[in-house]
Amino acid sequence: MTAVLEPAPRRTPTLRPYVATTTRILRQLRNDHRTVAMILVVPALLMTLLYFIYRDTPTNPFNPVSLFDRVGISMLGILPFIVMFLITAIAMQRERTSGTLERLLTTPLAKLDLLGGYGTAFSLAAAAQAAVACLVSFGLLGLDSAGNPGWVVLIAVLDAICGVALGLLASAFARTEFQAVQFMPVVVAPQIFLCGLLVPRGQLPGWLEAISNVLPLSYAVDALQQVSTHPNATGAMWRDLAVVAGFAVVALCLGAATLRRRTP
Repeated sequence: MTAVLEPAPRRTPTLRPYVATTTRILRQLRNDHRTVAMILVVPALLMTLLYFIYRDTPTNPFNPVSLFDRVGISMLGILPFIVMFLITAIAMQRERTSGTLERLLTTPLAKLDLLGGYGTAFSLAAAAQAAVACLVSFGLLGLDSAGNPGWVVLIAVLDAICGVALGLLASAFARTEFQAVQFMPVVVAPQIFLCGLLVPRGQLPGWLEAISNVLPLSYAVDALQQVSTHPNATGAMWRDLAVVAGFAVVALCLGAATLRRRTP
């Protein structure tokens, strides 16, 4: 009789690799005190510096909102985005140059599990960062908005998560940590210039406004301005949050698609 070979049972996908990756990155973050300090302390310190810069600025009689309130609420979305982009891109590149990433990718660990673990770990750090920055700004510095500060925290967290996703994507195109840092003026600086912080987006030249319409930071700042001027959540705010979340998901998927299995 001819022996009949039964097909090997297919492995059921589990969340174990994703959870293990998330736990490992959180443990590394906990042991890296300088990175923790940069994540939690730097945005709050910069908001404090901004407060003292604008503290003695005369109030415009035609606009009762202080300059600190107008600029500060936008910075609560911009600063987490910048910090988390920078830290994530460098941390991911460090994993690549140290050989850790190459060893992980030789295992059955899926790319999405890997990037999802990184994204979740740094997103939890981003949530803590946004909470501390908003607590300092609203509780100690007197930042005021028409809407609930809880919405500001939510927007800041989502914007920081978008920074994490873009940092993971940028790291896929860098060969060294220095190159990862070089992506900052390419990816982050144009978004700061065009997000509406310096000039309202409607006053930009048409071609620059068109570019700003495809940048996630523009929608985060728009959402924060909605909270600043409206006591309740608006449809425009939810639309802007959906766009930022969509950018984060697309960046994470592109990061998985471009993740190399071998270190150059």
